[in-house]
Amino acid sequence: MNNKVQELKKGRVAPALDTPTDLPPEAVRALSESLNAILADTLALYIKTKNFHWHISGPHFRSYHLLLDEQSQQILATVDELAERVRKIGGTTLRSIGQIARLMRIRDNDEDFVPPLDMLSELMADNKATIQTMRAAHKLADKHEDVATASLLEQFIDGAEKRTWFLFEASRGADRSGH
Repeated sequence: MNNKVQELKKGRVAPALDTPTDLPPEAVRALSESLNAILADTLALYIKTKNFHWHISGPHFRSYHLLLDEQSQQILATVDELAERVRKIGGTTLRSIGQIARLMRIRDNDEDFVPPLDMLSELMADNKATIQTMRAAHKLADKHEDVATASLLEQFIDGAEKRTWFLFEASRGADRSGH
């Protein structure tokens, strides 16, 4: 095993990827871990939102289909910014689907059919869980005086809160069969 691979396996950044930063190594490690977990959840949430977008059915099909497509685009738009933030502070980011699977806390939904309101409810809960992890990461960024990470997370928290609100409002007044 070459030296760079050994360093990466030990959690150290290879010299070629060692982005200069004024953050101490412990802050880089802690923030990178936190942001990578959020990134894994974000990718899982994106796939789940697209899954539900592709498989929505029922009388509110068009409205739900468009809502979930819009939300999936919003979620995907955060992926590169999260990963690049990890690199900007001197960390390394996700490298594989396997790593995403190990880090993600958003549960997959592989059911053949999910009723529309159950989809909305599940996505609402997943967005709320993502908000909680982003708030915890924000506290960590504050602790290490990383205002740029905190600012980025504030934007993403706001976006997740808006998605939660829209999912809540879309699910009001309809019965559990989607009517």
